[in-house]
Amino acid sequence: MLVFLDFEASSLAKQSYPIEVAWVFADGRSETHLIRPAPSWTDWHEDAEAIHHISRSTLLSAGEPHDVVAQRMIDVLAGHDLLASAPSWDGKWLSVLLRGAGLDRRALRLRDTDDAIDEDARIILAPSVPPDLLDATVEDLVTLIEARARGKAPAHRALADAEAERQRWLAVRGAATELAEQYRR
Repeated sequence: MLVFLDFEASSLAKQSYPIEVAWVFADGRSETHLIRPAPSWTDWHEDAEAIHHISRSTLLSAGEPHDVVAQRMIDVLAGHDLLASAPSWDGKWLSVLLRGAGLDRRALRLRDTDDAIDEDARIILAPSVPPDLLDATVEDLVTLIEARARGKAPAHRALADAEAERQRWLAVRGAATELAEQYRR
C-alpha cells in the first residue's frame, strides 16, 4: 500500500536530525510521533523552530525515544511503498533515525510522491487515452491539480504535510478517473 511520509527536522544543516515524523496510508490511517533526540543529536536552529513551532524542550519532555520511533516505523511500514515529497531530505532524516537506533538504514526506502502520482494517473488513463496522447494528458492533468492547490503553503508539521500529499494523490486519481470516463463515452 502507498504510504505518504513526512519529517520535520532540527534544521537543514548537515548535522540535522528528525524531530517529528508522520505517515498516512492510502486508506487514511495515520500516525504521528515527536522524536526525542538521541544524546549525540545537538544541532538546533531557531529558524527551523520558527517554521515548525516545535521547541527542543518540547521534544525532550514530550518526544518519544528516537529508537522506539525507529522500531515503530519498521514494524508498521516495512513492505509498503513509502512516498515523500522531498525524498532526498526525508531520506536523510530517515537514515539518521534508523542509524541512531542501531538499525539498518536501508530497512525502509522512500521514493518521490510525484513518481507515484504520475504512475497512478498513467495506469488509470492508459486503457482510455490514445497512446500518443498519454504522456501529455498525464502531464496536463497533474499540472492542473497542482495549479488548483497553489497558494496552500505547507503546514510544516509532519502529519498535515503527509496528509496534504495524500490529498494531492487522491485529487489526481479522481481527475484521472473522470477523464478516463470521458474518453470512453
